[in-house]
Amino acid sequence: MTAPNTQVGGKHRLNPRKLLLSKWTAVQPQQREKHFLVTELIRDEDEQVQQVELQAVLSKRTWQLDWRELQNAERWLMGWR
Repeated sequence: MTAPNTQVGGKHRLNPRKLLLSKWTAVQPQQREKHFLVTELIRDEDEQVQQVELQAVLSKRTWQLDWRELQNAERWLMGWR
């Protein structure tokens, strides 16, 4: 799978269409949840990606997040570390 990002000035440059099944690490884990997988892309009526569904690897808990939040390199790191 090709990496869906590059990093520029503290921000990840992402292609939202390539986020499905990508892996992410939370910079500041909460409730021991550190590693996450993008399990779904939520699109609007024009088929533009608006949000992603993230699943915590440890707990399997899922929630939706605006995909642009993943661009913040102070909160999210690409891959599992």
